[in-house]
Amino acid sequence: MGDKPIWEQIGSSFIQHYYQLFDNDRTQLGAIYIDASCLTWEGQQFQGKAAIVEKLTSLPFQKVQHSITVQDHQPTPDSCIISMVVGQLKADEDPIMGFHQMFLLKNINDAWVCTNDMFRLALHNFG
Repeated sequence: MGDKPIWEQIGSSFIQHYYQLFDNDRTQLGAIYIDASCLTWEGQQFQGKAAIVEKLTSLPFQKVQHSITVQDHQPTPDSCIISMVVGQLKADEDPIMGFHQMFLLKNINDAWVCTNDMFRLALHNFG
């Protein structure tokens, strides 16, 4: 990992940490958000650490497993990192579904936090 740019190292480490928490104990996700953070989950807007954690812990499944297909990271002009993830997830006994997720990471007091998070299942309605 030493030959990758620092923003890719930070972004990749964040992604690994996020999905490990999400898959094992969603209540711990509050540690990566701040009170000014925003989440868009399938078009629904949530702002603030408490509202985001409430949403993520109330999702209607008991078990979930994410598999990351690809992730991309870029530095922003204001010293943040934007990360995009494409992958698949399996929730309970539901079929495997594709998903896309984007994170904006900001360094606050020497800790990287997620200020913006957008999630969508990769579902297509051809009806």
